[in-house]
Amino acid sequence: MGIISWVLLIPVIGSVVMMLIPDNQREPKQSSASIFGWIALGVSGLALVLSLFIYFGFNSEIPTYQLTEEISWIPQFGLFYHVGIDGITILLLMLTTCMVPFAVLSSFKYIQHRKKEYYIWLLILESTMLGAFVALNLFLFYIFWELMLIPMFFLIGIWGGENRLYATIKFVLFTVIGSLMMLAGIIYLALLAKEQLGSFTFGYDALMQLTIPLNTQLVLFLAFGLAFAIKVPMFPFHTWLPDAHVEAPTAGSVILAGILLKMGGYGFIRLGIPLFSDAAVYFTPLLQTLAVIGIVYGACLALVQTDIKKLVAYSSISHLGYVMLGLFAMNAEAIQGSILQMVNHGISTGALFLLVGMIYERRHTREISEYGGIARQLPFFSVAFMIITLSSVALPGTNGFVGEFLILLGSFKSAWANFLATENAFRLVLMVFATSGVILGAYYMLWLVQRVFFGPLDNEENKSLKDLSLREGIVLIPFIVAVFWIGIYPSASLNKMKPSVDYYLTRPKTTASIEKHYQPESRMPDKTRLLTKNIPDEIR
Repeated sequence: MGIISWVLLIPVIGSVVMMLIPDNQREPKQSSASIFGWIALGVSGLALVLSLFIYFGFNSEIPTYQLTEEISWIPQFGLFYHVGIDGITILLLMLTTCMVPFAVLSSFKYIQHRKKEYYIWLLILESTMLGAFVALNLFLFYIFWELMLIPMFFLIGIWGGENRLYATIKFVLFTVIGSLMMLAGIIYLALLAKEQLGSFTFGYDALMQLTIPLNTQLVLFLAFGLAFAIKVPMFPFHTWLPDAHVEAPTAGSVILAGILLKMGGYGFIRLGIPLFSDAAVYFTPLLQTLAVIGIVYGACLALVQTDIKKLVAYSSISHLGYVMLGLFAMNAEAIQGSILQMVNHGISTGALFLLVGMIYERRHTREISEYGGIARQLPFFSVAFMIITLSSVALPGTNGFVGEFLILLGSFKSAWANFLATENAFRLVLMVFATSGVILGAYYMLWLVQRVFFGPLDNEENKSLKDLSLREGIVLIPFIVAVFWIGIYPSASLNKMKPSVDYYLTRPKTTASIEKHYQPESRMPDKTRLLTKNIPDEIR
C-alpha cells in the first residue's frame, strides 16, 4: 500500500480507535480539550506529516500522475481503486491536510458536548475529501463525493446553530440533486466505453479516449456541471451556502469554506472541461457570465449584512466567482491563478471563520452593531484579523493578490483574443465588471473592520474581552505565514502546478476544442486580420 493510501486511511483508523474508547463524558462539561480532541489532533497531524513527504518528494517536472496505486475491485465493471496526484492535485491535498489539524485545535474549547462523535466525524470527513482529490476512477470519485455529505450532515445538524436542521436539509438536498445527475452521466460514460473500447470502465484516462458527439457532450457537461456548480457554489445555485455557514460550528465553516467548496472547481478542471471540452467551450460565455454575476452579486449581498459570519459567507460566493472565471478563460495564466486562488480562499476565508468563531466565543453574538472600538481591548486579535482581511481584499504582497491578478490577466488575455477573432466585445465588458468585484471586496471588508475594531469602545460588555490565548495564536500563526509566503514567493506554488497545467491545455482533445473557439486567421474578416497581423502568437 502506497503513501497516498496511508494518508487516506490514517483518519479512518483514528476514527475507529476513538469508537473503541468508552466515552465517560456524555454531559456538557466546560473544559478546553478531551482525550478525543487530542487523538484527533494527533491523527490529523500524522496525515499532515505524510502529506509533507508527498509534497517535498513530488517531482514538479513530471506533468502526469505520480505515486499512482491501482487495486482491482470489481474489474468486470471497470471498478478499480485507482489513486494518484499531479500538479493540479498536490496543492489541494496539502490544503486539506493542513486545514484539518487547525480545525480540530480550534474546536477544543468550542465543542463541549458529544466530543467523541464530533471528532470521529471530523476525521471521516478529512478522509472523504482527500479521496475525492486523488481518485482516478470516476466511480471511486463519486463514492468519495457522496460520502462527504454524511459527516457534514452530522457536523452541522448536531453541533450547529438554532436553525441547523433547516440548513442541513437544504445543503443535502442541493448537493444530492446535483450528484444524482452526475451519477447518471458517469454510468452513461461507462456504457459508451463498453461500446467504443469493448469493456466497461470508469478509469479517467480510458474515458478521455472516448469520441463523444457535441450534442451528447452538451447533455453530459450539464449533468456534471450542475453537481460542480452547486458545490462551488455558482450563481444561482448559491442559496444553500450562507445558511450552512451561519449554522455550522466554527470548524465546520472552516472546512466548508476552506476545502469542500473547492470540490466544485476541482470537478470542473479535472472532469468537466477535459472530458467534454467541446461542450465546455460552447458554454464558456454562459459560465463566465454567471461567474461575473456571482462576483458582483455576492459582493453586494456582503455589503448589506449585519452578521459578521454571514458577510464572510457571501464573500465566498464573490471570491469563488473569480475561480470559475479563470477556469473558463482556458489559458495557463488564468488556470494557474484559479488553482492558486482555491488555495488562497481556503487560507483567508478559513482564517476569517476561525476569527469569527473566536470572537463569538467571547461575546456570543455576531452582530456587527454589538462591536466597535475593540482594537483597544484585543490588539493581537485585531492585528490578525486585519492581516487576513488584507489577504481577502488581495493587497499586493499577500496571497490573494497573486491569484486574482493571474485570473484577471489570463481572462483579459482570453477575452481580447476572442474579440480580435470575432469582433464581439461581450467578454471584454464582462472582464470590466469582474474587476469591479475587487473594489467592492475591499469596500465591504474594510467597512467591516472599521465598524468592529475602530471608533469608540462604548459597549460595556466589550471592555472585559480577553485577547488571543496561546492556543488561538498557535492556530492563527500558520495562516498568517501562508498569507505572506504565497504573496511574496508565489513561484514555490506555481512551479508545482505549471507542467500539469501545460499538459492539461496541450492535450489534443482540449487543444482542438479551444482552437475551434477562435476562428483561424484565414477565416477572419479582413479588418480583423489587419488587427492581428502584429499580435504575438501566444496572444492570438
